[in-house]
Amino acid sequence: MQLKNYTKEFKYNWQLAAPVMLGMLGHSFVSFVDNIMVGQLGTADLAAVSLGNSFMFIAMSLGIGFSTAITPLTAEADAEQDFKKGKSAFKHGLFLCTVLGISLFLMVFFAKPLMYLMKQPKEVVALAIPFLDLVAVSLIPLIIFQAFKQFSDGLSMTRYPMYATLLGNITNVILNYVLIFGKFGFPELGIVGAAYGTLVSRFIMVLHLWYLLKGKEKSKAFVTNIKFFVLDKLMLKKIINLGAPSAMQMFFEVAIFTAAIWLSGTLGKNHQAANQIALNLSSMTFMVAMGLSVAAMIRVGNQKGLQNYFELRRIAFSIFLFGLMLAFLFAVLFFSLHTYLPKIYVDFDDVSNLADNTEVIKIASKLLIAAAIFQLSDSLQVIVLGALRGLQDVKIPTLITFVSYWIIGFPVSWFLGKEDYYGSFGIWLGLLAGLSTAAILLYIRFNYLTKKLILSNN
Repeated sequence: MQLKNYTKEFKYNWQLAAPVMLGMLGHSFVSFVDNIMVGQLGTADLAAVSLGNSFMFIAMSLGIGFSTAITPLTAEADAEQDFKKGKSAFKHGLFLCTVLGISLFLMVFFAKPLMYLMKQPKEVVALAIPFLDLVAVSLIPLIIFQAFKQFSDGLSMTRYPMYATLLGNITNVILNYVLIFGKFGFPELGIVGAAYGTLVSRFIMVLHLWYLLKGKEKSKAFVTNIKFFVLDKLMLKKIINLGAPSAMQMFFEVAIFTAAIWLSGTLGKNHQAANQIALNLSSMTFMVAMGLSVAAMIRVGNQKGLQNYFELRRIAFSIFLFGLMLAFLFAVLFFSLHTYLPKIYVDFDDVSNLADNTEVIKIASKLLIAAAIFQLSDSLQVIVLGALRGLQDVKIPTLITFVSYWIIGFPVSWFLGKEDYYGSFGIWLGLLAGLSTAAILLYIRFNYLTKKLILSNN
């Protein structure tokens, strides 16, 4: 098949993926700004934010992954013009996300003593605990926001979550600036100021999105007069069956990156701070792949509904190709700028921390080389995973992600990440091994299923 049969899809794929990318990049950009601000305080503060957020990432992966179940159910009801079914999907999804948000907050809050058992630097743990106390509370509004967002996406009202996210991000940056450094008469709170910024901005996001949806004719009746505790067991079970595998897929991947934070912490605060820099930079390029993953889920799902499996395969491959091309550009960018990009995060005018800052930059520069290499596999695995969700294939991919990251990736990170081997770079070689294995196995799975569907349809 000629290349143009794939490239002609690029424009529409981009139009579909771009709004999702912008919303996700907004979150990453705020994290980027946060890290730059906190980095000015010193490497211990940056490492503390990294350690605190590592607990948050695990909880968020479960909550965000679970909430994705609301979108297809809402979209199905919207296409059928079945208001009762749509409201039931949203209400039960909102109920489960609220319960999950509170449960995840309690889980993170009571997990704090684990920091002392993880061989993390004592000064980092001392800074991380008050930061985590506040940020953990923000899980409740964040997961509730996800319920509203996934519902809004299901109604094809994708702009409104983006508006709410934008307002939350602006609030977060402003509050962080004034509270971290004590500007305009506010107290100087350091990284606890960053936690307050996150907490307030997430409450604003929920309230603003609800306000926007309440004001629109299409969504008003769904988000008002909700009988929150009048529940249907069948709908609850349906959402759990859809949401749980997606939550576990996201959890397995996020957890290995979290393990990388913890493993780097055993090497010292500078290794942990460097890991945070490389992780923050690579997460921004990952959001582009995530946007394409959502596009793959939508387009594959559409073609599955039409039972046009040959077109389904062609369109999916066009998205895979597009994603790999963008990933290659990011890889070149990281490789060519690997010594420059980390310097954005630290203050070289801070004489007292100059030695630490210099070491952090040296370590982070090496990690960006590993990040450059895994751009291709990281992009491909998440896009293929989106395509498999479009096929409603969730159980086998969940097993694949577990094997890739925890049977293959983590042992490599643990073994090569020791101080007398490759240190932080060895940890990231384990990430590369896990992501590459996932990309290959998920692609084999998609290739097998689509060929089988085409043959069975002939």
